[in-house]
Amino acid sequence: MGNCFGSQPAADPTPFPAINNSSGPSTQATHSNGGTTDSSRGFSQISNGVSDDGGVVNGEILPSPNVKVYSFDDLMTATRNFRGDMKLGVGGFGTVYKGWVDQHTLLPLRHGTGMMVAIKKLNQESTQGFDEWQAEVDFLGRLSHPNLVKLLGYCLEDPELLLVYEFMERGSLENHLFRTFSGIAGNAANEPLSWNIRLRIAIGAARGLAFLHSSEKQVIYRDFKASNILLDSNYNPKISDFGLAKLGPAGENTHVTTRIMGTHGYAAPEYIATGHLYVKSDVYGFGVVLLEMMTGLRAHDTRRPTGQQSLVEWLQPDLSHRRRLKALMDRKMEGQYSSKASFEAAKLTLRCLESEPKKRPSMEEVVVELERIAAISTSHRPPRTHHAGTGGR
Repeated sequence: MGNCFGSQPAADPTPFPAINNSSGPSTQATHSNGGTTDSSRGFSQISNGVSDDGGVVNGEILPSPNVKVYSFDDLMTATRNFRGDMKLGVGGFGTVYKGWVDQHTLLPLRHGTGMMVAIKKLNQESTQGFDEWQAEVDFLGRLSHPNLVKLLGYCLEDPELLLVYEFMERGSLENHLFRTFSGIAGNAANEPLSWNIRLRIAIGAARGLAFLHSSEKQVIYRDFKASNILLDSNYNPKISDFGLAKLGPAGENTHVTTRIMGTHGYAAPEYIATGHLYVKSDVYGFGVVLLEMMTGLRAHDTRRPTGQQSLVEWLQPDLSHRRRLKALMDRKMEGQYSSKASFEAAKLTLRCLESEPKKRPSMEEVVVELERIAAISTSHRPPRTHHAGTGGR
């Protein structure tokens, strides 16, 4: 989940480069801190995402990370010494602060000038540590797509590990779906997400996953969930947090076997049961998020009654019944969608949640289907009078 760079590009563009503990001004990274290059994360070709019109939006895989190296002093300047009022949030990796850099040079600036960025600082007690920090640099430093968050730079000054990202004004999808959220710039963002905005977010996130899955060496994201989908000022989604990402199976293999990690409620059943990770394990996680977006309810919530704590186990049987579907839809969207659109979304969700990976659609298929549902929704005329519910079910 992090990055750090030296002044020369990697000699071999296929494996990921190692990280050099340097604070120089380079924007490319190599690394030789006594570790070994991890060739298991090598990419070999350009990937493509899916565009608004069903065509192709070119994403790019760079031969080596293209990010800026910061000193710890740089980021202290950008965050006013990591003051408490600069804090944006706290996660498993550590604390995220807002900071400022020059829009063109990315050099650190003092408070309130230039371009706002998000700076993630490793908690020294974090169990995630260097491996996930490096995975973040390895993947996000080389992957470029409109629906992936941009990694701008990093700092590695033992024991400090930091990452610098583009700032996403509206925070995470999780915040908007499940709790009141105030925008960082003081703009209230308490309006519930409309059906059309939810579809737009789903389509963009699906394109991001489709891009990851479409490279010759497919990237398995492994931790797809609402909190890892960030939104810009126009609600355009970007997938963040690549600390658990893995390259997909090589050769004739259908899966990779790895230690089970992720978030309860989102992980695919085959992964939980065997540790076997498939590209379509991400599709299952996408299905869980679709169900959250339809219902306004969390994937797992121990505050719900027994039998209802797992959203998938509780509501999956109802998704194939038109009459039951209306009762499970988030009341905050009442009157905004047609029964046809919601039923098509429910059917797609069911396909993503299939217990066998091979029965799930590809993410490219998911994008096409979501765009078809969006077209149905565009033609829907909401009633003249609309009384929104109070949320949830």
